[in-house]
Amino acid sequence: MSRKKHPIGLKTLFFTEMWERMSYYGMRGILVLFMTASINNGGLDFSNASASAIYGIYAAAVYLMALPGGWLADNILGQQKTILFGGIVIMFGHLSLAIPNMTFFYLGLILVVVGTGLLKPNISAIVGGLYEKNPSMKESGFTIFYMSINIGSILGFFICGYLGENIGWHYGFGAAGIGMLLGVLQYKFNLNSLGDIGLRPTNSISEKTKNNYKKITSIIFLLIMIIIFSGLAGLWTINPVPLANILTLIIASISLAYFLYIYFLGQLNEDEKKKIVMIFILFIGAALFWSGFDQGGSSFNIFAKEYTDRFVFGWEYPASWLQILNPLFVVILAPFMSYLWIFLGKKMLDPNLPFKFGLGLIFMAIGFVIISLGAQVALSEGLAGAKWLLLTYLFHTIGELILSPIGLAAISTLSPKRFIGQMMGVWFLASSLGAILAGLISGQATNDGLSSMPDLFNQIAIIGSCFGLLLILISKPIQNWVFKKS
Repeated sequence: MSRKKHPIGLKTLFFTEMWERMSYYGMRGILVLFMTASINNGGLDFSNASASAIYGIYAAAVYLMALPGGWLADNILGQQKTILFGGIVIMFGHLSLAIPNMTFFYLGLILVVVGTGLLKPNISAIVGGLYEKNPSMKESGFTIFYMSINIGSILGFFICGYLGENIGWHYGFGAAGIGMLLGVLQYKFNLNSLGDIGLRPTNSISEKTKNNYKKITSIIFLLIMIIIFSGLAGLWTINPVPLANILTLIIASISLAYFLYIYFLGQLNEDEKKKIVMIFILFIGAALFWSGFDQGGSSFNIFAKEYTDRFVFGWEYPASWLQILNPLFVVILAPFMSYLWIFLGKKMLDPNLPFKFGLGLIFMAIGFVIISLGAQVALSEGLAGAKWLLLTYLFHTIGELILSPIGLAAISTLSPKRFIGQMMGVWFLASSLGAILAGLISGQATNDGLSSMPDLFNQIAIIGSCFGLLLILISKPIQNWVFKKS
């Protein structure tokens, strides 16, 4: 393979991720709007707080499942097979959502959660594996891979958003299922382009141990199914807001416990332990970033629907279409960001990881200052112009491009090789924690109407900018400490 060319397997993973993200974001774009729409408009008539909490629980669970998804690939299935199974489960989840029935609604969300947990960490791990012999191209490769997410997002928001808001909510969900079907077929037909990367479990364990793992996994799966289907049958009910608070504590505790387990019981050498400390610091920064960024599917979506002037030449476009701005900006800016890191690297000016994460948080904070001003305009004038969301998404996109693809590449580089799948799963726990916090924040921001938005958005801006500045200040000493050989 030429050192100046990306591996052919990147194309296969690019299009698989594109269709998977089309289905995921297409459904996400209309999920809160569907739950808060009145019964007469085909919705569920949930309160903003309940809908935001369910959205947060769902989004958090998607990433929480990345941990067992990575473990299954590392120890039992291998990454290639786990991705295929995940895509099939996701497809059936979206098709279940297309059925206008409350039981199938919750079942569909559960299936999408399980399938995404199987697919998401492992496809990222294989991308990293493609660059094992060409590490200098890894960050550029992950940035290109990240474009697939946003191209898929544009398709999802555009197609599912239009169908959901203008034709019928369940048509939007059905379109997401068709998108995932295309992704599964594309992946299956081009699987040979990946070669042996991710074909077998990365952990070398005995057949007896593997069989024991399979038995334990089957028992846990059976117990979870009993709990889920008893709930779907109406044998127990939950209040989503308290559950979201409990889940926040659980995810934070699992994350901390796993970092402690890897650090103290993972049989790491001193250099590997330092890198785990670096990952933990970046983990906190990522969780804060996603708690703000994920307002796009919840409070920003409600702001677009209820408080934004969306008329163009007398036609009101779907509120979910405003979410297209983020992936559109990524598609436009990603090539420039990819080139920027390569250019700065050649000049020995490439900022280190903590510095980039701090910068990403500051851009996120600027976006919240802007949307806070937009909320104040809506308070005084009734509706705000779409420009406020446009500018907010622009700054959030710049922060995302600085932080997210670089984070994926960092985990691939910093993680001990034998824990790569699991550490990718742990990394997605940052997104999980951010998502559940985003749902709770959205509930606070929207349940009391527009009046509560400006102050809350400003608080997020202050917290994000403070932690971002802290990361920038400690970036050089922490970088020197981590990469100084013991």
